[in-house]
Amino acid sequence: MLTDKIFKTIVRHTPLVDIDLIIEDANGRVLLGKRVNRPAKGYWFVPGGRIVKDESFEKAFERISAAETRSAFTLSEASFHGIYQHIYPGENYLDDPAFGTHYITIAYRLKSDPELLSLPDNQHSGYRWASVQEILESQEVHVNTKNYFNGFPAFSAKR
Repeated sequence: MLTDKIFKTIVRHTPLVDIDLIIEDANGRVLLGKRVNRPAKGYWFVPGGRIVKDESFEKAFERISAAETRSAFTLSEASFHGIYQHIYPGENYLDDPAFGTHYITIAYRLKSDPELLSLPDNQHSGYRWASVQEILESQEVHVNTKNYFNGFPAFSAKR
């Protein structure tokens, strides 16, 4: 486990690598959680988390999905969506405006029955399922989540 001092140095000077989960129900609605931590605190965002050193990508995917949904999905259950860059100028977990957070995000899509998920409350103050149109139109959904649906042919507001 990293100390706060070491992690602060990492966030200040390097990008973090994370996995975001675009979880869809049978109706094409997407799971969103309202973030309680920085960056993007107070916004609706898809679940996700950081990959840790010496963790295989497959294990990271399972750990992150279990932590975010209490259902350990495997990488083979998901389809690759894309690689994104999330930059939060002056926003970080310490709420220190002297530096921002930079993520290289690897997004994957999953299908799930909402009834099978037992959603934890340590990273999000609430959850909702939203259509792509609702996501794109809402001022409360973070732009980095909206970017998963802008211009991607598999998603359309008419879905």
